[in-house]
Amino acid sequence: METVYNRTWVERRVFEAMEAWECCATRLPLPSPRFSKQDQQRRERAYEDGLRSVEREAKHATRIRAARLRAQERIVAIFPRFASIALGLGDDAIGLLTEGLVPAGTELACWARRFDPTLSMPDIIQACRNAWTACGLQPLLGDRIGITPSILGYSLLYPYSDNHLDQQGISRAAKLQFSRRFRDRLRGFYNPPRNRHEEAVWALVRLIENQYPRPQYPQVYACLLAIHQAQEDSIAQLNGCATISPGDLLRLSCAKGGTSVLADACLSHGYLTGGEEQFAFDWGVLLQLGEDLQDVREDLNRGSTTLFTQALISRVPLDALVLQLLSFSDRVAEQMDRLPNGDAFLKSLLRMSWRSLIYMAVANVPEYFTKAFLAELEPYSQFRFGFLRAKRKYMSGRQSLYKTIFDACTETGENNSNGLPDPGRWLRSTGEPTAEAVA
Repeated sequence: METVYNRTWVERRVFEAMEAWECCATRLPLPSPRFSKQDQQRRERAYEDGLRSVEREAKHATRIRAARLRAQERIVAIFPRFASIALGLGDDAIGLLTEGLVPAGTELACWARRFDPTLSMPDIIQACRNAWTACGLQPLLGDRIGITPSILGYSLLYPYSDNHLDQQGISRAAKLQFSRRFRDRLRGFYNPPRNRHEEAVWALVRLIENQYPRPQYPQVYACLLAIHQAQEDSIAQLNGCATISPGDLLRLSCAKGGTSVLADACLSHGYLTGGEEQFAFDWGVLLQLGEDLQDVREDLNRGSTTLFTQALISRVPLDALVLQLLSFSDRVAEQMDRLPNGDAFLKSLLRMSWRSLIYMAVANVPEYFTKAFLAELEPYSQFRFGFLRAKRKYMSGRQSLYKTIFDACTETGENNSNGLPDPGRWLRSTGEPTAEAVA
């Protein structure tokens, strides 16, 4: 019998994830490779070489479409050498990225730009990040990597729904009104969209419905309603609720992150087994907490409350929380290793990416850690922390250049050839579901 992802089920999974998180507070992270300064410097030189090569190619990405396509080909060709030396990846992992994940992201970006030209580059990159999570799940669930209508629809819902609920300039009442109408749409009711924003959201939901008919795939829509409920509950975090307890804060984070990747998994495959459900949920918790660490400085500035900002407000360094997060990532990796599908190199690549994101987040906010902790952690990073900070600062000042690269890399896909609907026609087409909710 298939699991019903109702509030009771989510609360049970949240409780189990919170217990696992607390256990990780007393468990040191598993041993991982250490890198000498010489090795880090060798990787940094490869990083610099790759970055300079990409920037040179960007200068050839003119307004002429043929030139942009040639620049895209050369940019993609740079990646294997960069990945081999800078990231230490083998041929299998490089092939997975260049032949699977990178094309999937490009395909989504091309479709998104034609669907809604007003979507910003950050919006599309955010959607790509979610799609890459879903595509990373596909081999772990026994499927081939590739963008599907459901992955496309769910990933693009983020810029329209999640970000809409996060905007401080929109009143709480307006957010709740949109949230109620969005919930009804996810349940299967169809009320005509009131504006361009709702029109896009409704069309993206219909992408999912066309791939997964509601009667045959109840788990898909239960997942979507579960993440929607978690987003509504998390609105409390946006107003700097100083009185929220660490336990309630952790509960909100686990629910939002866990249900998000649970939906990724269900939309990738249509249904899940018990072990797949648990892994997807806990991976989502890991990604949510990792994102909170990455955004800690911005969250402090805007008054958004997370486990990390709460610790800093109490003048507690983030050393222990990061060790706990690394330990939790090891626990999620152990769950992943027990899944019967997925090659060893994919699982190794995912494990490495989780740790690398944590190290990068630490490198960017050294003021929130003790010097002793930074010195202890740095040898486990492929790059020195100072180098990572310098690259982040450098790249933040080169946004126009990277916008040119982004435009060049999304030049293809003008003609759909992978079974996806034409984006412009899809938004304008009718044929919405009936006004009856599907049980």
